[in-house]
Amino acid sequence: MSNKPIGMFDSGIGGTSIFKEIHALLPFEHIVYLADSKNAPYGNKCKDEIIALSIKNTELLLEKNCKLIVVACNTATTNAIKILRESYAVPFIGIEPAIKPAALNTRTKAIGILATKGTLSSELFHHTTDLYTNDIKIIEQIGDGIVPLVEAGQTNSAAMKVLLTTYLKPMLDKDIDYLVLGCTHYPYLIPMLLELLPKHVKIIDSGLAVAKQTKAVLEQQKLVNLGEKASENVFFSNGNVTVLDTILEHQFSVKALNF
Repeated sequence: MSNKPIGMFDSGIGGTSIFKEIHALLPFEHIVYLADSKNAPYGNKCKDEIIALSIKNTELLLEKNCKLIVVACNTATTNAIKILRESYAVPFIGIEPAIKPAALNTRTKAIGILATKGTLSSELFHHTTDLYTNDIKIIEQIGDGIVPLVEAGQTNSAAMKVLLTTYLKPMLDKDIDYLVLGCTHYPYLIPMLLELLPKHVKIIDSGLAVAKQTKAVLEQQKLVNLGEKASENVFFSNGNVTVLDTILEHQFSVKALNF
């Protein structure tokens, strides 16, 4: 077994929503989190640039001796994870919009997907959608402007409410009963989404599923940390650490470091 850390990266603070789920399920695993806030958002970048940034983040985490890497970003997963798996020996865990559970459980046969342009235009996203949604209406919405507001600490702002109200309207007009969140920044919007959505519309994100898959792969690869000492988690950011520090201090009493 291994006491080496798990590595995680995202285009900023959004992946902390995944970190929380992994930490809750695997409390003895050490985690190194990389917030590439300088290059956020990834969602409006071309595929080649997303791949290049994902490779750079991966190599930084491998320098930290990480035993497994969680690509805690939908855009990076859907555009780069195939290349990462082909290029490096460590296991990779990706994150995709949770289309399958929404498709299996919808009663109105209409699902809303709020995601970045990079995710919605990716080959992997279209493959997953085609696989599970033959007889279901999919209302896709690019969440332009959401990530910069979250990165700026404006999650509960009036500007965010205006954006979400605009983005939800075409979905509600099509009678969705599931809203799939396709970006790791978006779970921080759930309190506001619950105010704006009718009570029958269920919100799905991928955090718990990613944590369960991480645990399963660690067990399969015999990489579980069998120690009983509380985990030591380190967070790095190449941007303004203020918002990340606010999240970390509130829940974990640690501060982010610059890289």
